[in-house]
Parts: sequence; C-alpha cells; structure tokens
Amino acid sequence: MGTQTKILLDETEMPTKWYNIVADLPEPPPPPLHPGTHQPATGEDFDALFPKALIEQEMSGERFIDIPEEVQEVYKLWRPSPLFRAHRLEKLLDTPARIYYKYEGVSPAGSHKPNTAVPQVWYNAQEGIKKLTTETGAGQWGSSLAFACAQFGIECEIWQVAASYESKPYRKTMMQLWGGEVHPSPSDKTEFGRKLLEEDPKHPGSLGIAISEAVMEAVEDPSTRYALGSVLNHVLLHQTIIGEEALLQLAKVGETPDILVGCTGGGSNFGGLSFPFLREKLAGRMNPTIRCVEPAACPTLTKGEYRYDFGDTAGLTPLMKMHTLGHQFIPEPIHAGGLRYHGMAPLVSHVYDLGLVEATSVPQTACFEAAVQFARSEGIVPAPEPTHAIAAAIDEALKCKETGEEKVILTALCGHGHLDLPAYEKFLSGEITDLDLPEESISESMKSVPVIGE
Repeated sequence: MGTQTKILLDETEMPTKWYNIVADLPEPPPPPLHPGTHQPATGEDFDALFPKALIEQEMSGERFIDIPEEVQEVYKLWRPSPLFRAHRLEKLLDTPARIYYKYEGVSPAGSHKPNTAVPQVWYNAQEGIKKLTTETGAGQWGSSLAFACAQFGIECEIWQVAASYESKPYRKTMMQLWGGEVHPSPSDKTEFGRKLLEEDPKHPGSLGIAISEAVMEAVEDPSTRYALGSVLNHVLLHQTIIGEEALLQLAKVGETPDILVGCTGGGSNFGGLSFPFLREKLAGRMNPTIRCVEPAACPTLTKGEYRYDFGDTAGLTPLMKMHTLGHQFIPEPIHAGGLRYHGMAPLVSHVYDLGLVEATSVPQTACFEAAVQFARSEGIVPAPEPTHAIAAAIDEALKCKETGEEKVILTALCGHGHLDLPAYEKFLSGEITDLDLPEESISESMKSVPVIGE
C-alpha cells in the first residue's frame, strides 16, 4: 500500500450528491408526530421553522440529492477534506492496526458543521428569508452558521448554552466576527429564558433550552426561520459528503474499514461518516463494525430509552422517535459541549434499534488521555468531541496489538481544539474528573416524556 500519510482528492473528485440512507434501510424510520395531535407530522407543520426545500429533504426517500452548484462553490473553500493515515499514532501504540481519520478541522469554522450550515443558509436565501436563529453548544455550530450567513447575506442570531458561553469565550468572538448576534442560554431575550433565570440565575443551560429560545424567536417573525446543526434528517444528509469522500479516498489506497467509530452527540458527525459505509455494508460490498461513541455523562444510546420525545426543553418541536434521556434533562457541564444533547438523531436511533450499528460510552478523562496521545503523535489538537472516537479507536488498536490482527480502523476527526485549550489546561493540571450519569437522574427526567401509543 505504500506509506502515504495524507490521501487527497482534487476539486473535480468532490461528490456532487448527498446520500439519503432512508432509501436503503430494511424498515422506514418512524415519522415525526405533531406535538398536539400526536398524528404523523406533515410538511406544513414545519413551515414556520424551515424553508420548503429543506422540509422536502427532511421527508425525502430519494437515494441521492444533488448538491446545488452555489453550495459546491463555497464547499471548495475547504473541500475535499484530507484523509490521514495515523502512522505516528500507530507507531506510538505499537499496533499492527492501520488507523485512518477524516479531518474536518480544515473548514473555516474548524469543524464539520459548515457542511450543513452552507446549504441550509443557501436554501433559506433562495426563499427570501432574511434572518436565521439557532442554538449552539460548544460553539462549533453557531460559528459555522454565522460563517454561512455571511456568505449569503442573511442575519444570524444565536443562543449558546451558558456553560459553554462562559467556558469558551472565543467561540462567541468568532460568531460575532462573522456577524452573528450571540446570547447565553437561558437568556433574558425570551419569556422561557427569563423564567429559568428567575429559578436559577446561574443556570448552566442545555441544548434543549437553547433550541426552545431560538425556535420562539423564529416563529414570531415571518421573515425569520430556524436552523438546526444536528439531529434532523436533512442535517445528516448534508454531512454524508464526509463519508462519500472517505470512500473514494480509501479506494485510492485499496483499503476498506474493519471498524468505523464516530463520536455521537446529536448524530450529524457520526451519520455523515458512517451512512455511506452502512450503504456499502447493506449492499454486501464490505462488512465493517460501525460503532457510536458517546460521553458517559450524556449516554443517550447506551442508557436512554427509544421513544417519542420533544427535541427541545419547552416542548415546542414535533415529537421525534429517538433514544432520549428526557427533554427536561440537564447534562453535566462536560467539556465536550457538542455532545450534551438529551436525544440522539432519529436516523441514528433507528439504525441502532435495527442492530445495524453498535454504541459505547467513554468517560472524559479517558478521552483527554487519548487526545494527548493523538496530539503528541499526529500533531493535531482535537476538539473534545472527537476525542471520544479517538479513545475508542485507540482501544481497538491496542486489541489488535494483543491479537496481532491487522485491522483497518476509520474515524472522523470532526474539528480542531484550538479554542478548547482551557479544557486541556484543566486536564493537564489534574482538574478534570469523570462524571457518570446516575440512574435516578435519568428516571427523574424521563417522567416528563410523553406517553404515546403505550
């Protein structure tokens, strides 16, 4: 195979279609439900939140959907992104495994999030929308949407989870630099936020709360829509350009993965990498083990229940069947802010329920330990979110060391950690501790989940 470390595609090889896994699943995913009637939601139920083109993608069963030329042109600022073989990490681990990582930190915002931010903004712009609202955890999504809005001349208002707003101040600066207006959530901008702040002036916030605030703002103005950075079908659809590129890159060096691991919070990074490979697996062209890796402090797949729940804390959104810890769940303020969501993407939840993918959870100290090994060997400081997948990849590589198997391991390094250095500083000084989620906390938050068809 040679010793090529960086596997590149040129612009002419960049995929021009997104892949919709719904077309190839053995069973269709359960539909979203109207929050009032509990009947299957229609496109009209989403009209106040999304432009019609995105609603069509959300409900589409087409296998491939064309990427608009204008979106492709913005993608070319950083895409195709590189696929690296982690030779130095392999040497450090003394493993016969071959480890590959698809690096999305080369985007302007430093993560995979612009892959969906750019098309979401473009589709809104085509329908004359003047402003987008959104939520963000660690700030990767908020900065990506602000970047995309700047490309197409749309206003951007962002609610950032308070715990991350305080711990990651330069993400706020990044959003503002691209023209975004940023509020800590809960905020005094909405009635819901003010109520929560009255109850607890130091409320750490959650993605569910930030979603509620952004949705409330969007539905009050007909020229404003809402944009979501993960979870929904159209978001995972846009992210499949990651996996489609990775398939082409691995083919260039004659490799197919034996194991694919991806960090999972809302599910967009994992779905973006894994769904094209799952298509190939379902077609019998390869047979990788595909594994979701989530934080032990927010274990939606490994400890949550698979049932209908709201996507936001206030209960404004349609009900989605997903693995959930309950929409009232307030996660611990772990440093992987992008993985602190109470639910898992319905599509990821569905393929997990069908037994097509596996799931495991990792405590944050193990993630930081893996990140240090990765940074000192490969040179890239990873964002806290993908350190979960790095930890899982290292575990698999060490198993190969014990057995002598030469397995191919693939993961997505979905962003760099240049703005997460305070978290690394705490880890290096011994201040990071593990936060496991007690069963009683899950039981309490699940009490608020609607009972539907049971």
